[in-house]
Amino acid sequence: MTKEEKKVWLDLYPEEIPATIDYDEKPLHEFLIDTASRYPEKKALHFLGREMTYRDLLESSKKMASFLQSLGLEKGERVAIMLPNSPQSIIGYYGALMTGAIVVQTNPLYTERELEYQLKDSGATYMICLDMLFPRVKTVKNQTDLQHVIVTSMKDYLPFPKNVLYPFVQKKQGQHPGKIEQTENVHHWKQVLKQSGDGVKQVDIDPKEDLALLQYTGGTTGFPKGVMLTHLNLVANTQMSKAWLYKVKDGEGVTLGALPFFHVYGMTSVMNFSVMMGQKMILMPKFDPEEILKMIEKERPSLFPGAPTMYIGLLNHPKIKDYDLSSIEACISGSAPLPVEVQDQFETITGGKLVEGYGLTESSPVTHANFIWGDRVSGSIGVPWPDTDSKIFRTDTMEEAEVGEVGEIAVKGPQVMKGYWNRPEETEKVLKDGWLFTGDMGYMDERGYFYVVDRKKDMIIAGGYNIYPREVEEVLYEHEAVQEAAVVGVPDPYRGETVKAFLVLKESKTVSEEELDEFCRKHLAAYKVPRIYEFRDELPKTAVGKILRRKLAEEEKANQSEENAQ
Repeated sequence: MTKEEKKVWLDLYPEEIPATIDYDEKPLHEFLIDTASRYPEKKALHFLGREMTYRDLLESSKKMASFLQSLGLEKGERVAIMLPNSPQSIIGYYGALMTGAIVVQTNPLYTERELEYQLKDSGATYMICLDMLFPRVKTVKNQTDLQHVIVTSMKDYLPFPKNVLYPFVQKKQGQHPGKIEQTENVHHWKQVLKQSGDGVKQVDIDPKEDLALLQYTGGTTGFPKGVMLTHLNLVANTQMSKAWLYKVKDGEGVTLGALPFFHVYGMTSVMNFSVMMGQKMILMPKFDPEEILKMIEKERPSLFPGAPTMYIGLLNHPKIKDYDLSSIEACISGSAPLPVEVQDQFETITGGKLVEGYGLTESSPVTHANFIWGDRVSGSIGVPWPDTDSKIFRTDTMEEAEVGEVGEIAVKGPQVMKGYWNRPEETEKVLKDGWLFTGDMGYMDERGYFYVVDRKKDMIIAGGYNIYPREVEEVLYEHEAVQEAAVVGVPDPYRGETVKAFLVLKESKTVSEEELDEFCRKHLAAYKVPRIYEFRDELPKTAVGKILRRKLAEEEKANQSEENAQ
């Protein structure tokens, strides 16, 4: 049997999706250069009322590249970008890539400790940040390799009169960036673009080998690791997106940019995809459900890549029915499991398609998805993308599992990372013979659809039984009072571990522990039913909206340690 015959999922592909793609072996930033030459006057982005064409976006990116080169930036140096979704985040990203630099996306929510760790680990020598974040950068700068910092403000791209009013809004919100003096090492964004030409020194880039990005993982196990993604990794995954979204026409359409670009999912599915396709991006600096609803009605985006908590946040907004959301045609949900209830409700309200996909930072990120237009299976992450192979391996023997048997999901394809930055031993643990071992437990059915049952490390073992938190969460999401749910294993003297559920209830809804217990017992085997419930106003999440089970588990362990010590 040939390798292609083993890929049973290819029989499911609609005729519009190719099994294999002829990838453009070119630097990632050439997407912007190509699109600006084809659609110079087309609007590239919309930012809080101000718009910018592809011609202007390219010109500004070239000016940024020229300025960085004038400071002495060499190919392979790292440029950290610590910005919310904004014109600056896109200009800085493509400008840095044009110089042959490696972009290090930095979460604006990072504490000084987290920031210092990432800057030290990456060895970043240049940084672009927001004025209100500059005090944090300044505090850690001397402990890092940073040489130059370019500082910008949100008001730099706001339209009149928002740009005039912005400092007063900052003050009202308790943000006091203060006056930042321009020095030989600290540069003001507006001055940089004003004084720079758009001449960029050509740099030879090997798309297969040269890194475009160091993307740090969330640190679910130990310290965050820098994932090395090449230009071709990111180009390939973006072109796979185009193949999957085959109804999206070149030079048409609008994408809602609510996913942060400092997360690889937002970077690929919104920024790189929109730039490649010549679409307009609606940039949302933060996720505010009411602002998102207003923006959908006003700007009429057709694509809305997101995370489950985003769709949940919109569905539970009291005024959702006051807005016209009918422009939404397609959404691929990633970063966390998509509850079936959420999928059904969102499709009913918008009339569009919402499907679950799957990926991880180490794969640029997407490897699997359901078909947007065509056959799909609720509760499944779908099938592998073009040129992507996937298998289930038994965790004890490392042999390939049978159809329907749970094991560790592994993937292989042109979007898979080169490895972890300066961590060869960690790389060897997850990259074996070209296969990326994901750490996620799942299975494949006879048709080739894949299912994630849970993170290998999140699995709960209670009384000798294996319990997957996602299965329990799916049931809890079906209860009419539950808005968000997270299930973790907590220490138990008798069972080893027991199941605890953390819940956020919908506004004006109530439910007792007894009612939840009764509800769960109707849908779950007795050993899977939560023994403890805790109600909260909110659950800890990553910037992209992924609920942090790990943090909840750590809190539980710390609480138990305190109790035992007393």
